[in-house]
Amino acid sequence: MGSYAELVEAVQEGNFKATQGKVNDLLAEGRPPSEIIQKGIIEALDIVGKKFSEGECYIPEMLVAAKASQKGLEILKPLLVKTDFKPKGSIIIGTVQGDLHDIGKNIVGMMFEGVGFRVVDLGYDVSPETFVNALKAEKAGILALSCLITTTMISMKNTMDALKASGLFGQVKVMIGGPPTTDEFAKQIGADFRGKDAYDAVAQARAFAEGP
Repeated sequence: MGSYAELVEAVQEGNFKATQGKVNDLLAEGRPPSEIIQKGIIEALDIVGKKFSEGECYIPEMLVAAKASQKGLEILKPLLVKTDFKPKGSIIIGTVQGDLHDIGKNIVGMMFEGVGFRVVDLGYDVSPETFVNALKAEKAGILALSCLITTTMISMKNTMDALKASGLFGQVKVMIGGPPTTDEFAKQIGADFRGKDAYDAVAQARAFAEGP
């Protein structure tokens, strides 16, 4: 017999096997896949994200929780397709050109997916042109740009310039994130918002997707 509390605990602990086991238990009891995501996986990621923001857990704990959520979603995704489940929206995410760091970006991407977004992860060292082409191909509503080192912040500006040149500026919401970024820098380059950490990034994306 499964319970949402047990699933939430398994995801928080980063226990892949237990997460999948609890998901299967809940499905066997007739719980809808969308409900399992909302009351189990999203609830767990919200808790982990809040703990991270408050300094009660760190990147390794958040990473394993995000990976555990992915294991649960592997079971639920095929079932969601059969129920005509529609994602909250599509997000293009990537680490900007010149920056080879992707741990933070990976965590945010997995958390985006865990809370119901369709995520297209372009990886790291992504050129402005690649971001633009992906936005056109995927018709995504949000672009999430990541960087870890100060010298690559210029690539965020270059990507924003490419959006303006392509005519996409204003048609998608642009989020930036990473240790060297600031709210002031986001405003300066024309980004819509900055995620101060993974939890904040997810919260802001959800707020945008769900509307007023």
